[in-house]
Amino acid sequence: MTMSSSAHLFIFFIFLISTASTILATDHIVGANRGWNPGINYTLWANNHTFYVGDLISFRYQKNQYNVFEVNQSGYDNCTTEGAFGNWSSGKDFVPLNDAKRYYFICGNGQCYSGMKVSVVVHPLPTAPTPHISLPLSSHSAAPMPVVLHRGWGFRLLPLLLFFCFDLVWI
Repeated sequence: MTMSSSAHLFIFFIFLISTASTILATDHIVGANRGWNPGINYTLWANNHTFYVGDLISFRYQKNQYNVFEVNQSGYDNCTTEGAFGNWSSGKDFVPLNDAKRYYFICGNGQCYSGMKVSVVVHPLPTAPTPHISLPLSSHSAAPMPVVLHRGWGFRLLPLLLFFCFDLVWI
């Protein structure tokens, strides 16, 4: 039997709800495949990434060997954890970047002095560009308008669009 319009709409809303938190979020793994360890230039790593509100920054390290503290600029500059805003020690830590500001993270086990610290600037989410609509000169010269999908929407929406376009049969 074919699905009704209300069933299509219901599935669409379930899809949106289930992916809403990840549609725009990017998980930035500090140090990439090398993780949160001594001997890595985290300033260079941070400069090669763009962080937006809603993204995550992840720290991967040996649980009993290192940790992560979110500190202010003074704590970052002086490698001190006094007055830290947060601390993590699971070895696989996910920190949400909820505000557009500069964040400072250090290792609190003395490794900060050997470079285990990172500072990232989080930008506000970019606004979607306003589409420029121009009317065609004649009905024969109309070109299709491009669809702009931001930060991962395309691969998530393509199956859904195909589903609606071909009115798939639900068995």
